[in-house]
Amino acid sequence: MRVVSLHIYPIKGVRAVNADRARLVERGFEGDRRWLVVDAAGNFTTQRSHARLATITAMLTADGLRLSAPGAADLFVETPSGRERIDVTIWNDRVSAAVADAQAHAWLSAMFGEALRLVHMDAEAARSKGSVWTDAPVPVSFADGFPVLVATTGSLAALNDEIARHGSAPVPMARFRPNVVVDCAEPWQEDTWKSLRLGGVELDLVSPCVRCAVPTKDQMTGETMGEEPIASLTRLRASGDPRAKGVLFGWNAAPRVEGEIAVGDGVEILDKRPEGFSIRRA
Repeated sequence: MRVVSLHIYPIKGVRAVNADRARLVERGFEGDRRWLVVDAAGNFTTQRSHARLATITAMLTADGLRLSAPGAADLFVETPSGRERIDVTIWNDRVSAAVADAQAHAWLSAMFGEALRLVHMDAEAARSKGSVWTDAPVPVSFADGFPVLVATTGSLAALNDEIARHGSAPVPMARFRPNVVVDCAEPWQEDTWKSLRLGGVELDLVSPCVRCAVPTKDQMTGETMGEEPIASLTRLRASGDPRAKGVLFGWNAAPRVEGEIAVGDGVEILDKRPEGFSIRRA
């Protein structure tokens, strides 16, 4: 097995940036979901509420971000100093985040037609994810769950076979917004993996990823494309464990050993959960 692609999302909810290599640190890949768009009340936004985030490209630079979107002029946003801060809400967490400049707020507000702000998770911003899956809270970025999301090519192929059997078009891996894609021919093997070594890093696979409506959205336009892949996941991959309520694709992971990972790196299974994970099929 090998790593076939790596992806980071500089601002939560925006388009993926594909990477040949990436550095994994405690909160996840460097530059991954360290920026966040919030509304006037400081509440986080995602494609669930603001689908047009999918049309924004955010490219990391040495000292900030370069934003681009159809119909808008490109904008450079300097990494904020952190002197101006606000408390933002993401799920059940309150995080003190550094506020970007007024031009960034104006650019986003004009695009969405409402008052929005851009904030940054700097070294002073602390967020940890506690859950039934871990013994202790895990430091995390502005990601929904855990620092890293792992998916496999074999599982996507099996899902697309099910989608095709019901007369719909296949979906690309981008719909699931993974960080790491592993080339594994046999589907759903990730249910049996407990920890992995990928290049110079090690990951603990903590919990399966419960999927919301975002995988139904085109990741270039934000447009909802129909019921797939959620309809087929409901038939194939409904959780049988009450701790994970919903349909599952991919696994949330946390760093065990930090370091660099590159496309083409080998993948080694360090530890397994032989019992797999409880799945209900329709």
